[in-house]
Amino acid sequence: LLGQILDQWFESEPLKATLATDAVIGAMASPHTPGSGYVLLHHVMGELEGRRGAWGYVAGGMGALSQAIAHAATARGAHIFAEKAVCHVLLGRDGQAQGVALQDGTEVRSKLVLSNASPQITFLELVPQEQLPKDFVQRIRQVDTRSPVTKINVAVDRLPSFLAAPNARDGQPLPHHQCSIHLNCESTNLLHQAFTEATHGHPSSRPMIELCIPSVLDPGLAPQGCHVVSLFTQYTPFMLAGDQSWDEQTRNAYADRVFDCIEDYAPGFKASVIGRDILTPPDLERIFGLPGGNIFHGGMSLDQLYFARPAPSYSGYQSPIPGLYLCGSGAHPGGGVMGAAGRNAAQVALRDFRRL
Repeated sequence: LLGQILDQWFESEPLKATLATDAVIGAMASPHTPGSGYVLLHHVMGELEGRRGAWGYVAGGMGALSQAIAHAATARGAHIFAEKAVCHVLLGRDGQAQGVALQDGTEVRSKLVLSNASPQITFLELVPQEQLPKDFVQRIRQVDTRSPVTKINVAVDRLPSFLAAPNARDGQPLPHHQCSIHLNCESTNLLHQAFTEATHGHPSSRPMIELCIPSVLDPGLAPQGCHVVSLFTQYTPFMLAGDQSWDEQTRNAYADRVFDCIEDYAPGFKASVIGRDILTPPDLERIFGLPGGNIFHGGMSLDQLYFARPAPSYSGYQSPIPGLYLCGSGAHPGGGVMGAAGRNAAQVALRDFRRL
């Protein structure tokens, strides 16, 4: 249990609760959920520019990272086709992957196919079910993809000023504006209560909020004097109580609740908002192909990690379809912007490619 780990090292409840947010981030779990300690470890493993456990902003926004990877690939002869939806994986008579068919009818032939789509999309939508072992299909269908995340992107016309650390008179950013700011995290019990509400189909009445202002470090993201604020919030169920779906009214009501909470910490925040984009779990699934809205393509619980990710006997990036590999967050070691799954899958695919 995460709570036990934190109790061994820290005394301050707000500090423990703030650290606990990284143990439940993206997970339909509470700090009291067995196994939650691993999710914390997952978020602090590795290093950035020599600093262990550090995180950083991508200059130009997260899309700039994708562009950097694309440029590196094209410089080595890769051809990238954006906005070209894949319809299905092409299979030969021997059942081996031979390329992909696009929705416009184009066929792209290849000896190997690597998919960084979720296991659900890859194996339940892009591959004929009769080509897969029944127990494998059942396992993929049973993967826990519950997600508590609603992401809210906000445009503001001035820098938030927090009661705990008011802005300077010149309005210039202070050190805390460059960091991840955690709200409604005064105690681990608050996080547990927010989780409990969501398990009953109700968005948290006092959501866990992780707020960052990337435009402080990257001014090109917003006009002068304005900023973009990224809100990572929990807990919101995929389906609301009574099997109700999210609509504009429920979506805006939840966002208003989040903004009311921020207003308590930073008076004037609501008046500074000039635009907002609300992405509930169903929105994250529809727009980005995240199953259940889960940013990790599946829960990071101990029964879905290591040799069991995405399914027992298929944690080595190969799949039941020869020549088809899984290289996204649904593969070992899971989600996060670290490239580990992709690098590992590429090494396996290269090893196999040399044998063809």
